Amino acid sequence: MVERNDVQFHWRNAGYADFTAFVATFSSDKRKKLLRERRRVAEAGIRFQHRAGHELDEAEWLRVYRLYASTYAERGQAPYLTREFFLDYGRRPDTAVRLVLAYEGTVMVAVAILLRGQDTLYGRHWGAADRYNGLHFETCYHQGIEYCIGEGLAHFDAGAQGEHKLARGFVPEITRSVHWLADERLFDAVADHLDRERAWVGEREALLEAHVPYRRAVPEA
Repeated sequence: MVERNDVQFHWRNAGYADFTAFVATFSSDKRKKLLRERRRVAEAGIRFQHRAGHELDEAEWLRVYRLYASTYAERGQAPYLTREFFLDYGRRPDTAVRLVLAYEGTVMVAVAILLRGQDTLYGRHWGAADRYNGLHFETCYHQGIEYCIGEGLAHFDAGAQGEHKLARGFVPEITRSVHWLADERLFDAVADHLDRERAWVGEREALLEAHVPYRRAVPEA
């Protein structure tokens, strides 16, 4: 077996009482930027709901699907998940689907679609009807963190990629997978590449770690 590494960005709950307590751990400038980002969304008149999938009726789920599908339509792609999937799995009484719904007045204008595990919130698919300043970050990250704090979840895995998550309190973590290749020559070539890639990933993780928004402890004299 040969190991491959990558870097993702995860949020960990340190027992925060609320979002204010969480953001209080940021350095002053990073905290001001995040709060300004959230304030712009609030000033645009956007309000949010956190709901389990079975709490939505069919009309609401169809609106969720249209918002979700619009993200793929912008890139000329078909959505991975179907409308039938949402109307079936999303509405089951025991569904793990959780939704962050953004409203302008009474109109649902954005959604983040997540899954709740035992102690982890997983995300996220997303869609929006229009472009609003900061709405993506608020819907997909800040609201998910608020949900985790409110529900006492320990961990928020918001999906692959995204250095922009650092400024929202997510930290870089190395992920690992192991692979077996039957052809010895191919195995040797891949193993050589992954040896070098793991070293590069480790360097990247350390570099990213230096940019987390949290206050640094002052070393003792």
